[in-house]
Amino acid sequence: MFKRKKEKESVVIEKTQKIAVGLDIGTTKVAACVGRRNKEGKIELLGYGEYLSLGVQRGQVINIIQTVEAINHSIKQAKISSGVAIDTVVVGIAGQHISSFHMEGEIKRRDADTEVTKEDVKILIEDMFKLTVKPGVQIIDAIPQEFFVDDYSDLKNPIGVLGTQLGSVFNIITGNAQHIKNIARCVQKCNLKMEGLVLEPIASSEVVLDPKEKESGVALVDIGGGTTDIVVYYNGILRHSAVIPIGGDVITDDIKNVFKGLIKENAENIKLKYGSCIPDKSKPEHIITIPGIKGRRPINIQQIELSEVIEARMGEIIDRIMLEINHSDYAKKLGCGIVLTGGGALLNAIKEYTEYKTGLSVRIGNPEEKVEHQQDMKINNPIYSTALGLMVMGIEKDEEDDVMPQNQENIIKDTVSTKETSRKEPEKKETVSRPKFSTWDKLKGILDALLDEDVEEDDDDFDN
Repeated sequence: MFKRKKEKESVVIEKTQKIAVGLDIGTTKVAACVGRRNKEGKIELLGYGEYLSLGVQRGQVINIIQTVEAINHSIKQAKISSGVAIDTVVVGIAGQHISSFHMEGEIKRRDADTEVTKEDVKILIEDMFKLTVKPGVQIIDAIPQEFFVDDYSDLKNPIGVLGTQLGSVFNIITGNAQHIKNIARCVQKCNLKMEGLVLEPIASSEVVLDPKEKESGVALVDIGGGTTDIVVYYNGILRHSAVIPIGGDVITDDIKNVFKGLIKENAENIKLKYGSCIPDKSKPEHIITIPGIKGRRPINIQQIELSEVIEARMGEIIDRIMLEINHSDYAKKLGCGIVLTGGGALLNAIKEYTEYKTGLSVRIGNPEEKVEHQQDMKINNPIYSTALGLMVMGIEKDEEDDVMPQNQENIIKDTVSTKETSRKEPEKKETVSRPKFSTWDKLKGILDALLDEDVEEDDDDFDN
């Protein structure tokens, strides 16, 4: 997966160690995290890189050239800090084009006198990727809820159960085919191989949520720059996912528009340093002074007025979050309430304000699960949850023996023609879990088709 660097600063990686790179192509930044499983069995961070993202709007790649530049810079930093030559990445996908719905699926087994096998479950899941969806929309993931076998229902694991009919209700996650293609193009233009394509809040949950929280019931809310991503877990199963097309950048723009003369950088800085979701916590007499541009008069802002702007927009975001949680039908089953992560979770008093608005328990989710932050504690921060989660999923992918159907070989099926890939899967343990992402072999056909399809296209078409 990774080539060793010949320079002296390179780290020596044992062949048995699992290495992976998570690539978060976000609205405000592109971040890459490199990690491995160490001899003690812990996942440790080897290095990371990040760069300002200018080609992404509300989670969607708009400008190919600018996004490629940001990816290259972040990967270069990650290579230098980790000492590992990177050629393969696990990529996150988000954006307002992501949606989900529930659909029941079932198959009739050929041999009713034998127990359900791993192969049966794989066939059931793969069948869900054959569902008819709207033109230009692709199925990204099909996540089974509890299974049923004949008259036996609410089965977490159907393997070993005797019966004829095998089925489940699936959480079907879809995305816009063109936006998926744009991500694939950016990765390919950076001379990288895309090993996985993962819904970003699912990746964040890998390093933010404790398994006990997923069992009890919890909503992970990832407040990014352009979007707010939500996933709801109950009984250890992902029950609902949604994307709200507003995030922390909207609050920054509000501040910039209300207090004339500010640039976005200043608005972002005072938002995090002086702003609060609860205006009553601000000092009415506290004046924030920002130097004027090119000799103009300084801009004076009352701290309480700043917080009132933040509260107004944050209230709207939380209201929309609760609409989605209520829509999931699990609002009354969230024993562990809400976990906030992403850059928006750094707002002052956001925990208390969210508890007040929702009536649920709330905590701020740092990416502490599964990852040891020995290299730099700076990255133990909600803004890196997605990149670290993608890295962890990349490491665990080769270590898991669960059912891994050829689920995403249908990605972009209606948009580009791809050759059918092999369906050989390793058979080791008789365990079942949802497919986490596709492998490079499944996505290679997509990238090859993109090259053939877009060979005459000019990248300037994607410029803003």
